[in-house]
Amino acid sequence: MNEKEYQSRIAELEALLEEKSARIAYLEEQFRVAQHKQFGKSTEGHPGQGELFNEAEELVVESETAEETISYTRKKPTRKPLPKDLPREVIVHDISDEEKICGCCAGELHRIGEDKLEKLQFIPAQVKVIEHVRPKYACRTCEKDGINNTIKKAPVPHSVIPKGYATPSLLSQIITSKYQYGLPLYRQEAMFKQHGIELSRKTMADWIIRCAELFKPLYEQLYQYLLKQPVITADETTLKVVELKKRTAICGCTPVALIHLAVISPIQRHPISCCTTTTIVGLGNAQ
Repeated sequence: MNEKEYQSRIAELEALLEEKSARIAYLEEQFRVAQHKQFGKSTEGHPGQGELFNEAEELVVESETAEETISYTRKKPTRKPLPKDLPREVIVHDISDEEKICGCCAGELHRIGEDKLEKLQFIPAQVKVIEHVRPKYACRTCEKDGINNTIKKAPVPHSVIPKGYATPSLLSQIITSKYQYGLPLYRQEAMFKQHGIELSRKTMADWIIRCAELFKPLYEQLYQYLLKQPVITADETTLKVVELKKRTAICGCTPVALIHLAVISPIQRHPISCCTTTTIVGLGNAQ
């Protein structure tokens, strides 16, 4: 192999090395992006979920403090007292009668005070089944004589969801968890499954829609009262919803303006907040 062939071979190997280096750099970048998507911070659907795992550590560092001035200013950690209206269970830790004798003169000890230490106990939510039993009554005489026997029983108790087992307390728990605390229905489905209850998110969605229909007269009254106020404020936010006719998340998305109205009058003791939706015409799927 002459010198020209050596130079050609070297150039070929350098080109191959450059190609391999570029390939390795590309794969490393793809691996970094994949690692970031899986383990890095991302946008969450509800405020606060991004700090789900490191929230406790951050709050310990940012604990509430108050300033106490002696000869200099320093920060003293404080803790707010527990609400006085919470139910309280008092447990007295007393010494025995034999220990209530003075060790010096053998005289009887008298109570001069007490030390209190409050602990907050959490009672987990409980679920139970309420059985509505309606005894049935019939006439034995008419039954023996073959006369038409009328069976009597109490009427069916009123239910928010007819032919359903949802109680007002269950419905309020589902609605409050979703719209006030941002807990999606699929997570509530998993929570009920821990209690051995098979409650699908579709069933809960149907219940929420039914409750919205029942609340419509109250909403209309509040909305009309809101419009009579001298000063109101509005917050308009656009979002996409799926058209009922097409039932698809890819096409058929119609932009909708979600308008939030609230009273800002200082005279209003009980602020009113209403939400209404308005379809944006002419934008189609462009937004």
